[in-house]
This record gives sequence, C-alpha cells and structure tokens, in this order.
Amino acid sequence: MTHKYTNLKIYLLMIMATFFWAGAFIAAKLGVYELSPTILTFLRMGIAAVIIFPIMVIKLGTNWKLKKNEIKIVLATSIVGMIGYHMFFFTALKYTTASNASMINATNPLITAVLASLFASERITPKKIAMLLLAFCGVVYIIIAGNINSLATLVLNKGDFIMLCGTFLWAVYGIIVKKAVPIMGPLKLTTYTFLFCALIMAPFAIFAFATTNAFSVGINPYIAVIYMAIFPTVIGYSIQQYAIAQIGPSKASLFINLVPIISTILAVIFLNEHIRSYHLIGATMIITAVIVYNHSGFLIKKDKSVQD
Repeated sequence: MTHKYTNLKIYLLMIMATFFWAGAFIAAKLGVYELSPTILTFLRMGIAAVIIFPIMVIKLGTNWKLKKNEIKIVLATSIVGMIGYHMFFFTALKYTTASNASMINATNPLITAVLASLFASERITPKKIAMLLLAFCGVVYIIIAGNINSLATLVLNKGDFIMLCGTFLWAVYGIIVKKAVPIMGPLKLTTYTFLFCALIMAPFAIFAFATTNAFSVGINPYIAVIYMAIFPTVIGYSIQQYAIAQIGPSKASLFINLVPIISTILAVIFLNEHIRSYHLIGATMIITAVIVYNHSGFLIKKDKSVQD
C-alpha cells in the first residue's frame, strides 16, 4: 500500500512538472515579443543559478567546489545545452507558434538516439529505424502545415527550422550529460551549467540592455522569464531527478511525451493559437514514435521484468 501511494505521489509530481515544462513554451512566447533572446537566456539561467547554487552547497557539503578537470565539461554543457539551445529556442518563437515549437522539440529523444548510435556505439534496430522515420515524417508534416505543395514552392516557416536546430543542440547536450553525470553528479553538473551560462551571457546581456528598450517593456516579460527560471527549470528539474531515483528513468521519461500535448492546449487558451488537423496528425506520429522507440522492449516482452 505504501509503495503504491509513493508511486502515485511521484506520478502526480511528474504531471505537475510536465505542466511546468509545457508552460515554458507559453512564457517564452510571451517574453520574446519584448525581450531579446540574449536577455531571456541570461535571466532564465542566472535566476535559476542563484536559486539552485545554495541548494547544491547544502546537499553536497565539501564536494560542491568545481574541480579543474570539470571546467571543460561545464563549458561544453553551458555553451551547447544552455546558450546554444536557448538562443535557438527563443529566436524560433519569434517566427513560429508555441505549439509547433513544442511538437518539434518532442523529437529530442530520437535525435539523441541517432547521435548515440553514431558517437556512443549504441545499436539501432530496424524497428527503431522505422520509428525514427515516422517521427521525421511527423516533423515534416507539421513544418509544411500538412501541405505537400509547400515542399515544391519552399514556402516554409523558418521558425520551425530554427527550433529543429535548437532541438539538435539539446540532443548533443544530452549525449555530453550522459558521459558527464558519472563524473560530476546531476546536481553539481546542472548548477554549474546554469552558472557558467549566466556568466558567459552577462556581457552580451548588458549590451542588449543598453541598446534596446528592455527597461521600458513593463513587468509582464520579466514575470514570464522568472516563471521559466523557477518552475520548469529549478522545480521541474528537481522533480525529475527525484522521480528518476524512485521509479527509474524509463517510467519518468514517459511523462515528457505529454509536454507537446499540454503546451498546445495552453497555447490555445493563453495565446489564442489554433489547432489544425496537421498538428494532431504530426504530434501523434512523433509521440507514438518516441514511446515505441524508447519502450519497445517493455511493450513486446510483457512477461519479463524490466530494470530501469
């Protein structure tokens, strides 16, 4: 009974985290209208670093200090995963919808899998290749808005392609993190990644503050970036790490597939975006491909126990 209650609590927490992550697409869309991607990236990572740094110091005790051999790891994760991804992410939302961006971003696990097969010698079966193709078709279908003729005329949304570039960088970041976590631990790695990102972006953000109207845009864009820093970044990350420790990465990752669905619903409510049939078809293809790809062994061999 206690075990079931614990699992239910974790599932509810993961659903809450999923809402936070989905809300990031809405908040980012609201923020990019008034603030530059440079300022948004600096503020999101800077606020998150200020919050999570003391937590790391308390939890890790004497092990919180950064070692010399860890600096290059953190530089890589901050430049690729935080600066690279977020600059593409915020720029993309200037040209595309929050729903499109979230659906394209849902292909991240599959892009990560392809990179892992190329650079980490992880095997991809023919069935998984089929799922990769299915997800690719789903992304293309969303990008062309369900109109095959747009491929011939090249009337495409550049924001979708920018988001795809960001998703690719996030996948590269995932490969780096997978190798770095055993060395540094997830909390220390994430904290210093946030911190280094903010420090690197600081001079560019100061320049952006000085050359734009960032001080006269009102409070709403700043509320949006504070939300992104606290809820999806710090709280969402903490919930995810707790869930992984309790129920394993495979079960925890299932909830991430809800993000494009929830973000699309939120985009309709708060941004007055419209859901078209091509959104539903493309999202179904992508989410199905991700679930089957990552859990095909579980789906096929139901009679065997699975270790997360």
